[in-house]
Amino acid sequence: MTDLLLSWPHPAAEWTEAMPIGNGRLGAMVFGGAGRTRIQVNDATVWSGTPNGPASALKDIDAGPDQLAEVREAVFAKDFRRAEDLLMAFEGPYSQEFLPYVDLWLTLPEGTSHGRTLNLDNGVATERLTIGGHDVERTTWVSRPAQALCVALTSSGPLDVEVDVSTRLREVSRDGLDLGIEIPIDGAPRHEPQVEEPLRYGTADGYDPFAAVAVRVSRTRTRTRTQVLITLASSTSAYDAWIGDRQHTRDEHRRRAAVLAEQAIKTGTAELRRAHEADLRPLLSASSLRIGDRRGGTHDVAELLSGTDEQLTATVLFQYGRYLLAGASRPGAPPANLQGIWNDDLRPAWSSNYTVNINTQMNYWAAETTGLGECHLPLFELLGKLAVTGADVARELYGARGWVTHHNTDPWGWALPAGMGHGNPSWALWQLGGAWLVQHTWEHWDFTRDRTFLEVTTWPLLRGCAEFCLDWLIEKDGFLETCPSTSPENLFLSEAGTKESLAYSVTMDVALIRAVFERCLAAADALDVHDPLCAEIALALPRLRPLAVTEGGWLQEWAEDFPEDDPAHRHMSQMVALYPLGQIDAVATPDLAEAARVLLERRGPGAMGWSWAWKIALRARLGDGETARKLLGEASQPFTGDRHRDAPVDGSEWGGLLPNLFSTHPPFQIDGTYGFPAGLAELVLQSQNDVVTLLPALPAEWANGEARGLRCRGGLAVDLEWREGELVYAVLRRLSGDPAGVVRVRFRGRETELRLRAGESTVLKGL
Repeated sequence: MTDLLLSWPHPAAEWTEAMPIGNGRLGAMVFGGAGRTRIQVNDATVWSGTPNGPASALKDIDAGPDQLAEVREAVFAKDFRRAEDLLMAFEGPYSQEFLPYVDLWLTLPEGTSHGRTLNLDNGVATERLTIGGHDVERTTWVSRPAQALCVALTSSGPLDVEVDVSTRLREVSRDGLDLGIEIPIDGAPRHEPQVEEPLRYGTADGYDPFAAVAVRVSRTRTRTRTQVLITLASSTSAYDAWIGDRQHTRDEHRRRAAVLAEQAIKTGTAELRRAHEADLRPLLSASSLRIGDRRGGTHDVAELLSGTDEQLTATVLFQYGRYLLAGASRPGAPPANLQGIWNDDLRPAWSSNYTVNINTQMNYWAAETTGLGECHLPLFELLGKLAVTGADVARELYGARGWVTHHNTDPWGWALPAGMGHGNPSWALWQLGGAWLVQHTWEHWDFTRDRTFLEVTTWPLLRGCAEFCLDWLIEKDGFLETCPSTSPENLFLSEAGTKESLAYSVTMDVALIRAVFERCLAAADALDVHDPLCAEIALALPRLRPLAVTEGGWLQEWAEDFPEDDPAHRHMSQMVALYPLGQIDAVATPDLAEAARVLLERRGPGAMGWSWAWKIALRARLGDGETARKLLGEASQPFTGDRHRDAPVDGSEWGGLLPNLFSTHPPFQIDGTYGFPAGLAELVLQSQNDVVTLLPALPAEWANGEARGLRCRGGLAVDLEWREGELVYAVLRRLSGDPAGVVRVRFRGRETELRLRAGESTVLKGL
């Protein structure tokens, strides 16, 4: 199969035109060009903050179960101002910030660039130049085996290259091309301009926030050829904390970075490139999707943004999202954040943190379905930290068992409500962030059927979350209710006409808790675990509120049929029941599916990247490929506004794609880019509720195409091809799972049952 390459005719003039590369730990933005050129570098562990930050902040919170009881009393009495005033005491500071790290500067003689390419199948950025009449090729990649950024230049003649490295953080030592850097111990998002010291340096609780960068250069010259190899490696105290290692000294960090950079140099260009491709290419080739007749080859990004070939654009966005997830999320480093692993701003929007009322989850929606299950693992490492810090928060703030997290988190395991005592409850005081995140552990089990993972990771995290949910529920009028309860980040109108966020048992809360309970019971059953908690869950489940439909016919958002302040709101929180949870199904629950469709019509098109991506996936679940296609067409338009200005968060200004195909609101947020492949996969293959559905929502205009290696729940992989809108064939493979091997397959209302044992496959040419 020919590789898929993106191309740009000129060097990047600014960051949103640069090419992203990464290995899960190091990320870089490659600008290109002759003369002085920049490679901006991030390290996934370089965040402000300290390991004990969450615990220290919790000690300063003057709120607890007694005050919670007052809040609940005020909410049920619809005394909203009193409820909000009381809840402000539960808010702590903000979670910490993901920071830019260093810049690698290369200075070459002036010359001409003949364009840049980014290979989405092997993760190599390439540029061809003419300098002094000689042909020069520069290739750049981030090697996971070598744990180093690699830049290789080859010239048909002599070539002089000057190398420098700099940082906008606090540089505390320099030895040639080796830097010692202090990382801030506290930061504040740029939407808090009143914070006088947005980045605060120092030490705290015995933690030394230090990082070391080492750069090495080798040159080989003959009369007719010059080869240059540049390597950059990093070592940080935060990495030690992330993996649970002891805190190394500053000299040890310097040595570790230097050893990595020197080893990469000794390995040499050819072997570095070979090992890099051997690591990354199998991951990126695990699945593919071709809409139309083109995939491989070199495609000009300007052509993709022109809208002249929507099928090619869809094909590229599928692979680009997968490529960026593989570049930002690999085991051993923190998961992909709001900007993946790429950030150039000392005060990034929303701290470039983990926003867990939709954005972090969307980052990983495509992980299992598109064969990137390995990339999912860093998220589970973060959940392991939250299960510890969140247990303290659950106990101290709410008097509850288990663990909780709210709207934001960071690699230190931030679990408190953020907001500094003035954050709007519509986002800050939402206690179900963990209940959504933990669904990802179930999904990984459901797709892989890895029993060890179910036992070691899924079960304990689900169980702890279920404990919190049981204690968070309170009895009222025969139901078990959540209170206070918000529908992120929407508002309703009270009887007095005021805009309010606090209520009880919003649909999203109940759907998430139902999923936690049902999946906890299913996990216990699969493991043959007999736990008294399961009896508590079994008693609680039937007392949760059922999904409801408003008088107007759309899926209800709150426990009561409140009028929405903004009927076209960018969030569709109640629709979590449709996607990704699968509690609403067009076949099994047609009335609720129709209510979901009416809600989507009410919400309308447009907004920003992540909202488009969610709407595409939701439409796919409803079998509405035509509207999904139109939404993708909107989302893939070039953004023509001011890339440097943060648009209003209310969705009143639409986003689009940046010149490097990053999704933007603006500002740049990577979740939309990650969400597109998830939605595209749902259009051609679904596997919820124990049924594999082929071409469930294929748009009529996408008459030809093929998919390879898409994954299904139950340990299955599927290849399929279609022509003129008709299924040519489908190959189902059992990778792992049920020894009995029963698979239900549906195609356009017809259904069949197959038996596949692990390692077996079958070909379907018609149903």
